[in-house]
Order: sequence, then C-alpha cells, then structure tokens
Amino acid sequence: MKITEMIELLNGTLLTEQSSSSVVIKGAMGADLMSDVLASIKPEAALLTGLCNPQVIRTAIIADIHAIIFVRGKQPDIETLELANDENIPLIVTAYGLFEACGILYRAGLKSYEMQPH
Repeated sequence: MKITEMIELLNGTLLTEQSSSSVVIKGAMGADLMSDVLASIKPEAALLTGLCNPQVIRTAIIADIHAIIFVRGKQPDIETLELANDENIPLIVTAYGLFEACGILYRAGLKSYEMQPH
C-alpha cells in the first residue's frame, strides 16, 4: 500500500518533508512499547503508535520500518520530526485511535506485520 493511500484512508496528515509517493508499505503493526516492536515487527512495515518521542524514530531505523503513524492526533516534538526528516522516514498523524486505525488499514488489505511467537 502506498503512503498516499494510507493518508487518505486515515484522514491523516503527512508531517515530514520528503516525498512519500514512492514509498510502499507491505504491512503494519500497532504498539506503544518499542521493545515489543523490536521483538516482533517485520521489515518494510508501518508502525502505528501513540508514542511520539525520538526513540520511535531510532526504533524505526533499527527495525527497517518505512513509515510511522501517530494515532489520537498526537504530535511529535521538533527533535523527533527533524530526526525523521534526516532519516527519510515519513511521519503521519491521524485522529483515529490505535485500534480503529489498525482496523481501517487491515480492512483495506494491509497485512499484519507482527510476527507470532513459535
């Protein structure tokens, strides 16, 4: 799914400067604990979260996350925004809550990229 489709589905706003029209997201995960994200997200995913600090961007770099969607209208601080711009990670904000935003994307065909324990 293209970033532009995700923004439209979530009535979202792109916060970062880079062009996101060519970014393709293969799946998504919703979480606020970055340790859970590092332990279970697959690469090339979007992360939906209510956590808006620079640690989210650092986690995205390590986990090869291609976009971050802040739920509940949360706005990142300037440090987080600058780090995302430096790393070319699109940041999106939506007014939807975590549960509903994940459901909207899932219903539109985006796969869960949360690995299940064996």
